[in-house]
Amino acid sequence: MKGGVIDPKVPGDIVDRFNRCECARLLGMEVIAAWPGGARVIMKAEGKQNPNGVIHGGAIFSLADHAFGLAANNGNNHQVAVSATITYLSPAKGNLEAVAEQVAESAEHSLFLVRVYEGKRLVATLEGVGIKESRSATF
Repeated sequence: MKGGVIDPKVPGDIVDRFNRCECARLLGMEVIAAWPGGARVIMKAEGKQNPNGVIHGGAIFSLADHAFGLAANNGNNHQVAVSATITYLSPAKGNLEAVAEQVAESAEHSLFLVRVYEGKRLVATLEGVGIKESRSATF
């Protein structure tokens, strides 16, 4: 896992775009580190509880997906998700941090593992597959 810095090899505008994203702002997410093929994103717990008083699974998934998206797009490739599977390990009540890292790739796809933590406690993992697109593709 990388530290809390933006690697100079990461295009500066991509971190800014991910921090300004409407969904990220709505959910209070903030990119705190990025490196080619990886990212760390935090999210405050306030306002994200489900009726049981723990953080809603959809909010946890959104955080993991946001980190996955940044990790998949801050290097030489533009990628879109073709699958994302989350495993919830334990409920969380506090602020969260998602750490995304590329773990494998082929000419067409990349595999990412995202770990979501409440402090040092692992609360969820997400496995995401991205398909590589040309940078000129419009989405």
